[in-house]
Amino acid sequence: MATITECRDALDKLAGDLAGADGSVRGAAALDRTLSCHLTDLDTTFTGRLTGGSMVVGSTVDGPPRDKAQIRLAMTGDDLVAMVNGRLNFAKAWASGRVRLEAGFRDLLRLRSLL
Repeated sequence: MATITECRDALDKLAGDLAGADGSVRGAAALDRTLSCHLTDLDTTFTGRLTGGSMVVGSTVDGPPRDKAQIRLAMTGDDLVAMVNGRLNFAKAWASGRVRLEAGFRDLLRLRSLL
């Protein structure tokens, strides 16, 4: 089972990858939205913001997210680490229910290039 530190490292790697992206990925990341990523097996939520083409990971809270972020993800820590490291395809994980993604319809359309 992935640790909270490993999950934070994965989110930091994802943030770095987004900051260095270009083209349609950079455009999709140009949203200004609040984010939450609830790790179901660790019962921990990372919160942050997608803004200006980058992702800023903010605080970590115990349990489910306290505030409703505009873009909400839920998955296990192992799945988060596997996706960021390229071992798990997001679309397949989402379609099979391993990953939950909740966002407004327009946001989903813009985010599809990230997925």
